[in-house]
Amino acid sequence: MLKIINMKTRVLILSLISLLFSCNSDYVDIDEETTQVLMLKVDYTTNTFEGGIEFNFLNETDNFTIVNEYVEPNDFGSVKLIYKELNKTLFNGTIHWMGLGEMTYPEKLESPKTFKTVGTYDLVYPKNGFENVFNPNNQKYEYEVVWQSIQQLVKVREYLHANPDQKVKLFLYTPSVGAGDPLDWDWIFYLKK
Repeated sequence: MLKIINMKTRVLILSLISLLFSCNSDYVDIDEETTQVLMLKVDYTTNTFEGGIEFNFLNETDNFTIVNEYVEPNDFGSVKLIYKELNKTLFNGTIHWMGLGEMTYPEKLESPKTFKTVGTYDLVYPKNGFENVFNPNNQKYEYEVVWQSIQQLVKVREYLHANPDQKVKLFLYTPSVGAGDPLDWDWIFYLKK
């Protein structure tokens, strides 16, 4: 009886080892370096935080340059933001003249309720300020006022702590132009770890 159990144990161990080696191509090293980018959306007229998403890219880079591909709307246009060093899309949205475009990438943002806030009343700002990566009509705005609606988020504090010298990137998404309604517009912020 003992010999049968020993034999079954050996077969089981060999099967598990074989299974591990056969799955090796799907193995992802959890210690592999990644680049993380946090995207947060804030309403243009009310400065209300409307949600966000965290991107995780498998490549690592210290640089964080966002370039835009803007198609000016005659009737229909678009804006696409690309993380230049990684050649990854961060945002894509349509713009309509005398209509309303929509954000097409990312398709969905996490609800504001999923973002924890800190339990303090202190204000923190990015040490090196803000970089406006796209503002089609050069709207003048006090970025610090908009920032106040997201600076209390735990994720924002984590990103600022992990990368204290960063310039926070932002852009103004105006899906309606011409007789566009500012009620449709949003500020989009990007932070990098």
